[in-house]
Amino acid sequence: MKKFVVIYRQPVSVMEQMKNASPEDFKKGMEPWMIWVKKIGNALVDLGSPLGNGQKLTKSGSSLSKSDISGYSILQAKNMDEAKKLLKGHPHLEWPAGSSIEVYESFPMPE
Repeated sequence: MKKFVVIYRQPVSVMEQMKNASPEDFKKGMEPWMIWVKKIGNALVDLGSPLGNGQKLTKSGSSLSKSDISGYSILQAKNMDEAKKLLKGHPHLEWPAGSSIEVYESFPMPE
């Protein structure tokens, strides 16, 4: 099986709303995700987590990242087509306009 890194993107305005959500609202918002987790079963290697407070590092220093990346997950699948099928109907895609998912195959490092 190959590993795939799933990157969740959403507008900064939506990320700000998530930061201000109550624990109850956050839990309720995660319910569709838990249904998706059960649906794909062992194909999910790591549910991942929300991301924030990103820093862009360069040779000359660092600054606040302006990226719209809001989280990640790691899946395993035979190929990219199978990975995309696992993401079909993902609850992140039901979020406000501008929310999207990117999926990348993770290549093993040579020994």
